[in-house]
Amino acid sequence: MPLDEQALFQSLDPILTKFAADRHTPGLILGIVADGGLAHARAIGRRSVRSGEPVTVDTTFRVASMTKMFTALGLLHLRDRSKLHFDEPVENIVPELVSLRYPTSDCRRIRIRDLLSHVGGFVTDDPWGDRHLDMSEAEFSSLLRSQLPFARAPGIAHEYSNLGSAILGRVITNRSGQRYDTYLHENFLRPLDMPSSTWEVCDIPIERRAVGHSWIEGEWVEESSLGHGAFGAMGGLHTTARDYAHFVAWLLSAWPPRDDADDSILARSSIRELAEGDGFPQIQDRHFRLDASEESSAQRYGLGIISVADAMLGSVLTHSGGLPGYGSNVLLLPNRGVGLFLFANITYARPAPTVRELAVQLVSAGTFPERTTAPSPELVNAGKAVRTIYGTGDIEAGGDILAMNVLLDCTPDRWRRELARLHASLGDCTGEGALVADSAMAGAFTYPCERGHLRVQVLLAPTVPAKIQKLEISILPLT
Repeated sequence: MPLDEQALFQSLDPILTKFAADRHTPGLILGIVADGGLAHARAIGRRSVRSGEPVTVDTTFRVASMTKMFTALGLLHLRDRSKLHFDEPVENIVPELVSLRYPTSDCRRIRIRDLLSHVGGFVTDDPWGDRHLDMSEAEFSSLLRSQLPFARAPGIAHEYSNLGSAILGRVITNRSGQRYDTYLHENFLRPLDMPSSTWEVCDIPIERRAVGHSWIEGEWVEESSLGHGAFGAMGGLHTTARDYAHFVAWLLSAWPPRDDADDSILARSSIRELAEGDGFPQIQDRHFRLDASEESSAQRYGLGIISVADAMLGSVLTHSGGLPGYGSNVLLLPNRGVGLFLFANITYARPAPTVRELAVQLVSAGTFPERTTAPSPELVNAGKAVRTIYGTGDIEAGGDILAMNVLLDCTPDRWRRELARLHASLGDCTGEGALVADSAMAGAFTYPCERGHLRVQVLLAPTVPAKIQKLEISILPLT
């Protein structure tokens, strides 16, 4: 590992130690995944206040609602094997819901897709759901038959539902013919080399388990850890930093799309569906950010993970977890190939703002730039044509590279006047243009000139061959 990258990771320590002190966290571990593996792990504090033993990369934490990502992946796995459809009414698979009374006569029946994106209409149930991880399957069936109340009609708004995720766990059981945790273990945990990960707390040797704590009236109090039950699909997974890094690296490997042999566990295109979902856009919770001066950002719940348009980080995928005794967060930057996660053994640690702060520090250092998009040959040729257009001062010098709308949108005479104005300011181009592609069909060229830089934004048309449909030429401002 380059020294500068290692030094960058070490520079994150003050942020971590402040978080540990502010949240009265007995122990925590930060993992940073890059280049296909665990690039950095930093453990602070104790797995147990009583024993005093330190946290390590092999200490097992309960990651709570970060389990929902695994539930979504299990459903994608079944769907890709034609064992269910996301538009199916859930009652077709979970018969206890057949007699469910909906709030209005015009409601649609709840679909699998609705529960994945938390638009099923059930009431937000934190922290009620946190205390029901060990509910028996018989008790859960009875609950489902009890005419569950609705907060709103399905498909109207986002309403985070642990109950809905528990129902999805039952969907996996009923359609796979295996227990939920067995199906996830066989199809994900085992092939991803996550041997220390489990839904059963009794499977974890006590010397490797992060004991959950609460901070009450100035002292740590141990929290009991519920066993696996019907609500395990919403938040029951236990894992280690070493195991979870394998999972994060696998997720990140789905980006970018490419021609390599596809993934043997789940198609890369299906993994990328986690970022989509069908939920409703929301204003991002300001508690996620420490830079309160920043404008509000948009987020949407995808499939088991939240997709955020972050003004500083770009495209972000994230999810937190909180239970009595535990708090966690994962943040993925798929366009940079980097993921961060933090596990802590304190009740509702809420580490999301801290993890984001760590990510901002990594990105600001320039060590993990966004991956560039490969331009199409037509886009590269468009850059050459633009150089000719600027050099001659005549838009028509582009010839056949221009789509038919270009000279209708702006006449040749207006183009010539604008090109003359730009040339008077910048002079001749003195070098080849540097291209930053937004996609295979769009990008920005920057050309060095005698007295500054020319910036050209190009958008190609959906034609064969692809021609320029939009051309914007300007002077690059000095920075």
